[in-house]
Amino acid sequence: MSFEAAVHAQAIELDRLSLDMCAAAGSGHPTSAASLGHIITVLMFHTMRWSPESPDYPTSDRLVLSEGHAVPAVYAAAAKLGVVFGKGKQRRELKVEDLKTLRAKDSCLDGHPNPMEGFPFFDAATGSLGQGLSVATGVAEAALLDKMDKRVYCIVGDGEAREGQIAEALDYIIDRKLKNLLTIFNCNEYGQADRVSGQQSVEVMAAKLVAAGFDVKTIDGHSPKEILAAFAAFADLNSKGGGKPMAIVAKTVKGWGSPSIQGGGWHGKPPTGEQLKRALAELDDKRVALTSSLAQGDHFEIQPPAELPEQDFSMGDLPPLREVMRAMDMEAKLQSGKLATRFAYGIALRTLCKVNKNVVVLDADVSNSTFAEMVKKDNAISDRFFECKIAEQHMASMAAGFSAGGKVPFLSSFSKFLTRAYDQIEMAINSGANLKIVGSHSGITLAADGPSQMSLPDVAWFRSFASMRDHRGNPGCYILQPSDAYAAYALTGVMAEYEGACYMRTLRPDTEFIYSPEQVFNLGSFEVLTQGKDLCICAAGYMVHEANKAVDMLDKAGVSATLVDLYSLPFDEAALLDVINESGGRIITVEDNYGGGIGSAVADAVTTSGDGFTLRQMHVRRIPKSTRTIDEQLQMTGLTADDIKKNAMDMLGV
Repeated sequence: MSFEAAVHAQAIELDRLSLDMCAAAGSGHPTSAASLGHIITVLMFHTMRWSPESPDYPTSDRLVLSEGHAVPAVYAAAAKLGVVFGKGKQRRELKVEDLKTLRAKDSCLDGHPNPMEGFPFFDAATGSLGQGLSVATGVAEAALLDKMDKRVYCIVGDGEAREGQIAEALDYIIDRKLKNLLTIFNCNEYGQADRVSGQQSVEVMAAKLVAAGFDVKTIDGHSPKEILAAFAAFADLNSKGGGKPMAIVAKTVKGWGSPSIQGGGWHGKPPTGEQLKRALAELDDKRVALTSSLAQGDHFEIQPPAELPEQDFSMGDLPPLREVMRAMDMEAKLQSGKLATRFAYGIALRTLCKVNKNVVVLDADVSNSTFAEMVKKDNAISDRFFECKIAEQHMASMAAGFSAGGKVPFLSSFSKFLTRAYDQIEMAINSGANLKIVGSHSGITLAADGPSQMSLPDVAWFRSFASMRDHRGNPGCYILQPSDAYAAYALTGVMAEYEGACYMRTLRPDTEFIYSPEQVFNLGSFEVLTQGKDLCICAAGYMVHEANKAVDMLDKAGVSATLVDLYSLPFDEAALLDVINESGGRIITVEDNYGGGIGSAVADAVTTSGDGFTLRQMHVRRIPKSTRTIDEQLQMTGLTADDIKKNAMDMLGV
C-alpha cells in the first residue's frame, strides 16, 4: 500500500466534504480547510494518540486549531472517523450526513471550534485569531504537571501570526523549553482581504523561529512524506528528550486541489452552483492523478491514548486566616487592625495550593505586587507558579488551556493591565473555562500612579458577563470586591470551589478589618453592615470604608442609614430590594470606577421590580490624574465620605 496515496485520497475527501458542508451552510471557509487537508489527515488518522470514541480522554494527544475558521477540515475528518460528539447523554458518533448541519442553530458543529457547543474534540473556543497557541501552552503545561505523556499540536495561520500574542506564546515556549508542544504554521500566503505580509512568508517565518530558538522544519504541507517525517521527528524529540522546542512551517495552497477557487477573493466565500461543481470536479481529477496506487481497503490505524494514571486531587478545607498567618509568623500584621486585600489574596493562594493540587497560579511580572509570589517563593508548591512576564493576553488564553487540562487557574495582574486581555477572557468564558481572574491595585486608590494604572471600566465590562448565563446556566462571571482581608481570603477560597469564571478586585492600600474570622461569604450574596430606616447606601471594596464614615456622619446629623457591602455582582436582587424597602426606598450606590457597575446593577434590579425607588449613583465621572494621597483622589472624584453625606442629605431634602 502507498501511504502517500492513502493520505492524498483522504485529504481530497476532507476537501470535498468541506466544500459540501460550507455550501450547505451558505458560509464558511472551505479554501482554508483545503490548505490543511493533508496535515489534518496525517494528524488525526495516523500520528495523534487518541480515541474517536472518547475524544476528550485526559491522556489523549490534543489538537488546538488556532486558525479556527479552517474547522471544516476537522469536522470532515471527525465524520470519517466516527468521532463521538454532542452534549451530555446525547453523545453519538458523527456521521457524514451530519456535516450538512454546519452552523445551523440546533447543530453542535459551530462555525468555529467550541467544545461547549457539543464538540469535545477541542479544548477551547478559537477563531478570534492569535489565541490558540497560548491555549496550547496551558494544555501542555498541565500535562507536564500531571506527568502525562501527552503531545499537543497547534495549527496557526500565517496571517494570524502577525498578532502580538503569537510572539508572546513563542517566547513563553522557549523560556519554558516546552517540547511536548508542536507549533505548526500554515503558510498559504493569503489572509482575508489580500496576501499576507512578506513578514509572514515561509522564509521569514522560519528565520524568526530559528532566531527565537526553535528547531524548525520547513515542509511542503501537501507532501505526505514530508508531513510524516516532521511529525516523527517531534515524536522522537518527546521520547528521547534533549533538543529544542520544535516548530513546523508548512507551505500550503489555499484551495488546494481546486485551481478555480485559489488565490484572493475566496476567504469565507464557499462556491455554490456551477462553481461548486467545477471545484469538486477539479478535486476528482486530482484524486485520479495522485492515488492510482491506492488499493481498495487501504486504511490508517490510530494509536490509542495511554491509560489514565491514578492521581489524588482531593481538596482540603481552607483553614482560618489567623491560623495560617500564625503559622507564617505574621500574626502581628493581623494585630495591627489593617491588612491589604491583595496580601490576603496571596496568603489564600499559597494555602489553596497546599490543600488543592489542581490549583495553578499565573502572573504577569507583578507577582510582588499581587502577592502571587507567595506561591513562587514556597519550594513545596513553586512548580505550580507560572511566570508569563508582561503578556496578559497570553496569560489569559494559557489559563484557558490549563482549565481544559483539568486545573483551577488563578491569573493575576493589575486590574488595569487585564483590560488588554478582554478578548481572551471572553473567548475563555465562551469555552467554559474555569478561570479565576484577580486584578490588584483596583480603582482610584493607588492615587499617585495616575490613570494609566487605574482600573476604571473593568467592573462595567465584567458585569456585562454577570448579566447573562453561561453554558452551565450560571452567571457568565461573578465580580467580587472584598472590602477587607477576611473577605478577600474567604472569597479566594469560594472562587476555587466554584466551577466557572470569577473576577476579584483587590486593593493596594491596607484597609481596616470590618469582618470577623468567622464571617461566611458566598457568591451572589451581600452583607448588611448597619441597618437604618431613611436610606440605603450600597458600596463595595474600598468605598465600603468611606461609606462607613459617611454613615457615622449622617447619624450625627440625625439620619439613619443602612450600609450594604455589595461585594458580589450579580447579587440576590429580591433580598436587596427587601433591605432597600426597609430603608425608605432610597438608595445611593458608591463605587471607585466608571459607571455601569454596582449602580447599574442596582438600577436594573429596581426597574425590574416595578416598585417605586429613588436611586442616586456615585462613581468616577472624570478622567483622574495623579494625587499624592488617597484622600486627595477621593476629593478630586467626588467620592469622599462628606460627598456621600451631602448626596444623602440632598436626597432626603434636609
